[in-house]
Amino acid sequence: MKILVSGGAGFLGSFLIDRLINDGHEITVIDDFSTVKYRALPEKVNLIKGKIEDVQINDKFDYVVHLAARPSPEDYIQHPVETAMSNSMGTYKMLEITRKSDAVMVYTSSSEVYGSAEIIPTPETYWGKVNPIGIRSCYDESKRFSEALILSYYREYGLDVRIQRPFNVYGPRLREDGSYGRVVSRFIYQALKGDDITIFGDGSQTRAFLYVDDWVEATTKIMFIKGLKGEVFNVGSNKEMKIVDLANLILNMTGSKSRIKFLPPRPDDPPRRAADITKVREKLGWEPKVPVEEGLKKTIDWFKQVIS
Repeated sequence: MKILVSGGAGFLGSFLIDRLINDGHEITVIDDFSTVKYRALPEKVNLIKGKIEDVQINDKFDYVVHLAARPSPEDYIQHPVETAMSNSMGTYKMLEITRKSDAVMVYTSSSEVYGSAEIIPTPETYWGKVNPIGIRSCYDESKRFSEALILSYYREYGLDVRIQRPFNVYGPRLREDGSYGRVVSRFIYQALKGDDITIFGDGSQTRAFLYVDDWVEATTKIMFIKGLKGEVFNVGSNKEMKIVDLANLILNMTGSKSRIKFLPPRPDDPPRRAADITKVREKLGWEPKVPVEEGLKKTIDWFKQVIS
């Protein structure tokens, strides 16, 4: 199959492409490398370098996977316009490519569309509780807009679109530095370096973590299983973990002497997050297989090699 992947050089994209290349597909990637640190594109990939909202493509594809985004809160708060554009004009461009190709489109949305959810674990039927003008709205609301636009193409043009909402995916190649670092990679890096483990707020907020291999398995199912036109799936775990417990687990697993340092809470940071995976389990036969301890060990081992 000919497959177009936006954001394919990033964390999620690189693992998905490894799988697709191994399965014999022809892959084209669009990426401007604005958020990429650990580049891992195979030589067989056709690369188009540029912003997704600016790219012009005349080729046709069998599948279009839209991953391009700025998913790190500190990063998208610093780049709100670029964030909103990739999740609006970028999505429009990918939809038009899909429509002209008569292809299948898979959109990687986010659990952020739920905002500060009042139902935990959160099902796909929950509408969300999002601050439309808050500091995180450039990401949250543009992801919600993308979903609305995608389903509009489905209703008006009959386009075969599928939406997934990942929950806190982690693993090797996940950036740890500066404004890009997300909680698992940042904690591991800080622990290995002996720096303070920095927690925003008191650490009582929860997340449900998903190892990247499990995400790839779910994504390929969403791509290739027939009869999923217009469907939306949570891709995550229903097992909540407090952020302070994650920090202590990483300290124990690394043997680090780092101390935990509490910082002021981030505005609009959801207090709890976990996925209701009933739908994806029943329709796709998927559920997470990798325990958090196992996934963290693999990620820690990778970071030990990177920073050694």
